[in-house]
Amino acid sequence: MQAHDLSAGGEVLARAHDTARAAARLHGLPGAEVTLINVSENATFRVEDPATGARSILRVHRLGYHSVPAIASELAWLEALREEAGVRTPRVIPAPDGSRVLTVPGEQPRECVMFEFLPGTEPPQERLVADFELLGEVTARMHRHARAWRRPAGFTRFHWDYEAALGTESRWGRWQDGPGMEPEALAVLGRLDKELRERLHRFGRDPGRYGLIHADLRLANLLTTGDGPPSVIDFDDCGFGWYLYDLAAALSFIEHHPLAPEMIDAWLRGYRTVLALPAEEEAEIWTFVMFRRLLLVAWIGTHTGVDIAAELGAGYTAGTCELAERYLTGGLPA
Repeated sequence: MQAHDLSAGGEVLARAHDTARAAARLHGLPGAEVTLINVSENATFRVEDPATGARSILRVHRLGYHSVPAIASELAWLEALREEAGVRTPRVIPAPDGSRVLTVPGEQPRECVMFEFLPGTEPPQERLVADFELLGEVTARMHRHARAWRRPAGFTRFHWDYEAALGTESRWGRWQDGPGMEPEALAVLGRLDKELRERLHRFGRDPGRYGLIHADLRLANLLTTGDGPPSVIDFDDCGFGWYLYDLAAALSFIEHHPLAPEMIDAWLRGYRTVLALPAEEEAEIWTFVMFRRLLLVAWIGTHTGVDIAAELGAGYTAGTCELAERYLTGGLPA
């Protein structure tokens, strides 16, 4: 795995900020105010044009994560979902030369993409259950579209199967190198890893279960306005994986929440208004929740410069061990 260069913070983020300013100039906005919003896989900036008051969002990509064809593939699905499935996604704002993916030159050239600014806020904690029902319905529409969509020539995205997440590839690092990995944690999470590997192998990758997914439908990537369905943003991790992984990703960092079972039930109600979900697949939901949770232990270990990773730290590993014990002993649906 190539180290996540943006997680170092400091001078690296300062250079990414310079890249963002250069990208704004290349977009014809030389006087724009460029403000860092957050850092996760990439650095995201708000761009404000003082001449017009217009706002947009600029994504500065980390190094070595996606190729230009892979980014273009992401943008193709983003656009198709909006135009063909009625899912609200941000429009891409091309550079004056028509480029949707802009490579900003420099000592370390970086790819950048400019998006429209969408209104809305992350779903509030007091509406989690209600918003999960809306999310389930939107997710099902995305899955229905993915199953029928004829992908353009050259479409390429990576996979989120066991090997990519926890196995030989370990895209976000090894969970064994996560924070707070004491011998007791290594033991229980090793048992969890083995159980997940076996269950996912049995679950299989039938086209009805495995296909193109968002892969990061957590609350931070949803924007709500009133009572309507949320807008979906940040498709940077979209790729091929199990459809139920999108539900697991929605519970990222809140898998232990007391309302998690109710959130899952609400998501299922919304999902089933669009697509069927067989009972034998529903029975494995917590397998995917724990799969995502163990992957996030690895992610925290390799993204130390990201605010939420620094905030959660070893406590997230400890909480994962508690959930793992419950899962392995039948205390959670298996």
